[in-house]
Amino acid sequence: MTPSPSDKAKRIVVLGTGGTIAGSSSNAGANLGYTAGTVSVNDLLGGIAAPDGFVLHAEQVAQLDSKDMDAATWCALRERCEYWLNQEDVAGLVITHGTDTVEETAFFLHSTLSSSRPVVLACAMRPSTALMPDGPQNLRDALAVAATPDAAGVTVVCAGEIHGALDVRKDHPYRLKAFSSGDSGPIGYVEESTVRQVRAWPRSEDHDQKALPRPEHWPRVEIVLTHAGVSGALIDLLVQERESGASEPVAGIVLGATGNASLHQALEQAARRAIERGIEVRVAARCNEGQLLPTPEAPFTIMAALSPVKARIALMLELCRGQDR
Repeated sequence: MTPSPSDKAKRIVVLGTGGTIAGSSSNAGANLGYTAGTVSVNDLLGGIAAPDGFVLHAEQVAQLDSKDMDAATWCALRERCEYWLNQEDVAGLVITHGTDTVEETAFFLHSTLSSSRPVVLACAMRPSTALMPDGPQNLRDALAVAATPDAAGVTVVCAGEIHGALDVRKDHPYRLKAFSSGDSGPIGYVEESTVRQVRAWPRSEDHDQKALPRPEHWPRVEIVLTHAGVSGALIDLLVQERESGASEPVAGIVLGATGNASLHQALEQAARRAIERGIEVRVAARCNEGQLLPTPEAPFTIMAALSPVKARIALMLELCRGQDR
């Protein structure tokens, strides 16, 4: 008797993109000074068993240090995610990724994928050749999340914690517990391959942005931070570059604000000039916790709950949607 699709083992697809989790060093004692993105995703899975009732399928999408993440890789990764999420027997996805930009990739996928199934990004703070690498446990934990029946949305798993794509950010340069979700806290914890959920899974909205422009046609958005003694020179240069016919003119600027969206007056004046020249301006918080509270006198649109790097992605996608009209 041929088994029905429901009788077959569900698949968890593991997509590799490189990063420290796939890094290596000739010095086994080195936790730093390694080369990221040298070990294949198939090799990373060696010795890691699939959760009970599941089979694993691995695919190498990219092999890079995540500090060099770019739009082309994001588009390729999103395309493979969409393909696998449309397969009936796929329960969820795990993506191996570097820690430097994992919060950005997670937010990008959250903002562009429409699926109720889990997409879990796994990372590591030590290379695979370290005496005590953290990658294997993080990968095993990510598989446990992907296998959890009610898991959903885009998450990042590291050091036994599950963080939602909207809230996660890297807040330490080398500790194994390098990520937090600010005052929102983790979604849950992975304890001996069992998920203990403490708040709701992130749910992606139905995105009207089914097709993105080719990466080379993405609008350029830059981030400018306010700080003591800042001038408006950088913004003025971006405007000047745009008006001089640059091949990739700036289309948007995200201002990283102090306090509750406060900006140095020189930067605010330059941003107003940029808007007059057709550049979109948004404001995000430099603070690691909390969110900005809009006030009636706020001169620019505020991205209340987003960090500057996530606000940049949100503005890029907003401008992409504008290109489609």
